[in-house]
Amino acid sequence: MSERFYLYDDVVNTKTRFVSFMGENQRFDLAIIQSDRYYGKHLVLDIQGGRFAIIGSDDLEEPNYLEHIFKLSEEDGQELREFLYEVI
Repeated sequence: MSERFYLYDDVVNTKTRFVSFMGENQRFDLAIIQSDRYYGKHLVLDIQGGRFAIIGSDDLEEPNYLEHIFKLSEEDGQELREFLYEVI
């Protein structure tokens, strides 16, 4: 068996917020993780959809970014964007 080559193997403290809310068309079940790892950005996990992204306020400005990452309609993407503006 060959020796495993690690690029990094760190343990970090995180702050995790679990939140669930109802949009106009769908329910959002999210875990929002903060750490020093991603240069001030948050790791946002869509628990029901099994998708995740590293998101900062600059990413929220990108057209169709959330819709593409989380496979959302334009309306649902806007609801998620409005919520994330409040917490990121």
